[in-house]
Amino acid sequence: MLPGAQVRDRHPLALALFGLTVVSGLIDAVSYLGLGHVFTANMTGNVVVIAFALAGAPGFSVPGSLTSLAAFLLGAVLAGRLAARHTPARRSRWLRTAVALEVVLYGAAAAVVAAQGADGAAQYGVIALVAVAMGIRNGTVRGLGVPDLTTTVLTLTLTGLAADSRPASGTAPRQRRRILAVAAMLAGAVPGAVLVLHGQLAWALAASAVLAGVTVLLYRE
Repeated sequence: MLPGAQVRDRHPLALALFGLTVVSGLIDAVSYLGLGHVFTANMTGNVVVIAFALAGAPGFSVPGSLTSLAAFLLGAVLAGRLAARHTPARRSRWLRTAVALEVVLYGAAAAVVAAQGADGAAQYGVIALVAVAMGIRNGTVRGLGVPDLTTTVLTLTLTGLAADSRPASGTAPRQRRRILAVAAMLAGAVPGAVLVLHGQLAWALAASAVLAGVTVLLYRE
């Protein structure tokens, strides 16, 4: 059984993961709306975007998506190395280390945007920084193994919400958690989109760094 399988909704780890899901909503808005329709957390989306670009669809970037994929995989490798150094009993330190790296990477991305904007080479640099952060996040959360709290994608969460519901002859397990995960993603994506659409990409990245930092500072287990 994965180390987080028995974590309840009010457990400090679950609350931290809800907070990180809000951050993911912000980052999705930053990457898709502000960095040329690239995903930095959802690699399924990147593979599809590459296919669209190769087919000649306008507004999509093969180099941008490939940069994100490569950086994400690097982040996942780093997450694996972190996991090798931390036993499940030390998951508190494990998560703090991973999120601290996220904060640094988001802060660096915000600094790049503030200094150079998000065009040309700077855009690829920002994509890489954010995608490394999300690779670290995904690799870490996968290792923690808390059901329905991947913090970055909602497909299986929504599938479980419907497939396990009472209309589907299920018992609706973890229904509240699943609904809260969707709400947390929306809570980050809406203000993130507003900031990006108003030309405040650096502030959206800074907000991601601050929220991730506050989440890890409040996490006590």
